[in-house]
Amino acid sequence: MADDTIFARILRGEIPCDEVYRDDRCLAFRDVAPQAPVHVLVIPSEPIESLRSAGEEHEALLGHLLLVAARVAKQEGLEDWRTVINSGAEAGQTVFHLHVHVIGGRPLSWPPG
Repeated sequence: MADDTIFARILRGEIPCDEVYRDDRCLAFRDVAPQAPVHVLVIPSEPIESLRSAGEEHEALLGHLLLVAARVAKQEGLEDWRTVINSGAEAGQTVFHLHVHVIGGRPLSWPPG
């Protein structure tokens, strides 16, 4: 459940993070296992397990997360970056609290994985 994850513990201040942005709806912090020179996670304050479990009531929040991802990328000096949302274990989701990866600072290939 999303309210019992490591991200929920970070949101509650039980685990420290390298915060780069916070507002009343989300938190952005550096990934502890970065896959590029810039690797920031943007997580909603609300415990939503994944994108597939989000509902229409989350429409504004989902848009906000993407706008914050762009803001963070620019704040980190990126002109080009990738945003990734994994939904489900087979897609690579390891923490079941919705999060947006902001990845950049090096050339990124396609397809990933």
